[in-house]
Amino acid sequence: MRIALLAPLPPEKNGIADYANHFKTALEQLGVTVATPLSGAQGSTQAIQQAIAAFNWQSVDLVHAELGGGRLGEFLALRELRKAHPTLALTATVHDPERIVWRRERLPFPLNLLERLPSPLPQAAVVLADPLTLREERQVARGLTRLITLTRLGADCLTQRMQLPPGKVAVINHANLAIPTAPLPALDTLHLLYFGFIYRGKGIEDLLQALADMFKQAPELRGRVRLTLAGGTAAEMAFGAGGNYLEQLNSQIAALGLTDTLDWRLNLPAAEIAQTIQAHHVMVLPYRESKKLGLLGRQRGTSGALSWAAACGRGAITSDARAFAEEVASGNGAIYPQGDVAALTAQLLRLARTPSLVRDWAERAGEIGRERLWPLTAQRFKQLFEQAIAGAPYGT
Repeated sequence: MRIALLAPLPPEKNGIADYANHFKTALEQLGVTVATPLSGAQGSTQAIQQAIAAFNWQSVDLVHAELGGGRLGEFLALRELRKAHPTLALTATVHDPERIVWRRERLPFPLNLLERLPSPLPQAAVVLADPLTLREERQVARGLTRLITLTRLGADCLTQRMQLPPGKVAVINHANLAIPTAPLPALDTLHLLYFGFIYRGKGIEDLLQALADMFKQAPELRGRVRLTLAGGTAAEMAFGAGGNYLEQLNSQIAALGLTDTLDWRLNLPAAEIAQTIQAHHVMVLPYRESKKLGLLGRQRGTSGALSWAAACGRGAITSDARAFAEEVASGNGAIYPQGDVAALTAQLLRLARTPSLVRDWAERAGEIGRERLWPLTAQRFKQLFEQAIAGAPYGT
């Protein structure tokens, strides 16, 4: 089998690029040939059309795209490919359901005039243009042979929003690498870990406030609970209209008196991710859903960080953003209402006072990790691709 993969890949720094890289490697280990015809193409219609024209699409059996992360290039490529090659099998993993994309490449006149004006007028223009965006999304979705989401909630929401027939959206959970098991650290000190890209919208401020509130309610825990903030940063995310985000976090840490209870692991090398996670007891992901995106739809994807937690045999406390509740519903962690600092504080206190939870969550997380290894997941994708190429009915 030879497929074309439309996706970001390293050295791009984002979760979808990391996912696509592991996906490509796992398929190749199964004997699938994977071409990447969009490598180097910028995400405009003209650039995509040039890349499409330069590749022999008759040389592949199927095209698979990774959609999400605010990117448009892969979506535009699928749209153009369906026009040019109506019988070619096209599939896509949708990372941010219930939408495929959240904005158009270009706003129509006269809404495009608002793009140059101060906020919130550009955002208002995107909302006003959303019916056009949704119509294009539905056209592309109907033209795809199969769609894949990483959670059942995501599949249900995507099916409904894109008005797709039952069974057209398959669920293949976020895969993870095979990580050797490691014993939990000693429980005399509870080690908490935030892991992921560090930028606004991840709710890190809530986690810091909850940690400070926990020490106020239970002063005896100070010195027995530590938090590590670990993950990647990028200039375009850490520096924005709101100023230097890392400096703002450090200011909050100092103001809350947390400097002596917190560690940083910025731009963590890939080779050190597993050992860093396994040096902690529980991962904490306090994400908040974007209120601006909420005007356009609901994000019901999952998190690569949660996949790492399972791979490393560690439980997680998460907010109920995205589809996180589904991901920690089988005894591998706990959830709380996003933005509810008091509820997060209560979960941290419960964990600190009930060490058996750490062991129970870790055991179940390890089971999930073994169920979702990349070789097993890649085999599921290969089977789905074979069905798509053969034109098999949904659900076979």
